[in-house]
Amino acid sequence: MSRITLEKVCKSFGALGVLHDIDLDIRDGEFVVFVGPSGCGKSTLLRQIAGLDRPTSGEIHIDGKLVNTVPAADRGLAMVFQSYALYPHMSVRQNLAFGLENARMPRAEIDKRIAEAARMLEIGDYLERRPGQLSGGQRQRVAIGRAIVRNPTAFLLDEPLSNLDAELRISMRAELSALHDRLRTTMIYVTHDQIEAMTLASRIVVLRKGRVEQVGTPLDLYNRPANRFVAGFIGAPSMNFVKGTVVEAGDTATSVSLMGLSVAVPRPAAGVAPGQAVSVGLRPQHISLAGDGGDGVPVEVTLVEALGSETVIHGRTGGGERLQAVLAGQHALRAGESVRLAFAPADLHLFDDAGLRLA
Repeated sequence: MSRITLEKVCKSFGALGVLHDIDLDIRDGEFVVFVGPSGCGKSTLLRQIAGLDRPTSGEIHIDGKLVNTVPAADRGLAMVFQSYALYPHMSVRQNLAFGLENARMPRAEIDKRIAEAARMLEIGDYLERRPGQLSGGQRQRVAIGRAIVRNPTAFLLDEPLSNLDAELRISMRAELSALHDRLRTTMIYVTHDQIEAMTLASRIVVLRKGRVEQVGTPLDLYNRPANRFVAGFIGAPSMNFVKGTVVEAGDTATSVSLMGLSVAVPRPAAGVAPGQAVSVGLRPQHISLAGDGGDGVPVEVTLVEALGSETVIHGRTGGGERLQAVLAGQHALRAGESVRLAFAPADLHLFDDAGLRLA
């Protein structure tokens, strides 16, 4: 069991506040991902949980026990670092065994745990090699194996895939997800890559400037972002934002004027009034080409990215607002052409001038 609870956790380095009133409840067996831009406090927060650093204020509980002053080695957690942190002069087997030998575990148990981790991670053929003789993906498996053999109550992973190339990152993501399914152990994973967050997490914690912006499942954050920051951070390419004005606010719909159109968003927006300026969000994947003679927004194409399975177009409206659209399949479009883009009113997101979600 490993339920990890943080209550009003703050961290400051001198006068510089890095974490601000972090409240989190990570349930046993969850795969929770901390995501956010560089410098948002992701790794600092992970270090507080690991015990590598102490919070300035607030409390951290593991399975109901206050652990603020408990040393890292006694928290029952295992950490996997971005740099792998393997001993270069030791074989893979020796790297896996090192922590267990220091804990004076019986040799038979050590061998059993190494054999199980090697089978699980498919590194049995590399046990007598040294880290310098392994590829990046193989070294990452060894680093994860060193955590597995400890039988921790939770795994803490700090950007473990950032040193790998794009293709290997994809395969390692799949392996980590499958590993979690087998172990059913709590995992907390730090990344700046929102695609990793979306594909791995059972819940995502979005951080900005040391504060939690939103916590939810990947689809919660994608479909109902709490604010404009989350809306723009989650999803690739990022969400389009254009200016809009409320025309009418009803109990079941909100009419908005944007890009020369009047659109009825089929959701109420509490507290808005006619004439109020709003920011309107629209994901590139929710934009399509309008049919001949159909309604839509006239756009001048400025760039076309032909990716084979899809075509990404960048354009500019008559009012100077920029739009990106992701179109399925291949389209013979060129920069300088004029097209009309269409979207469904239900796919629009409304935010106020403070960036908070309205509808």
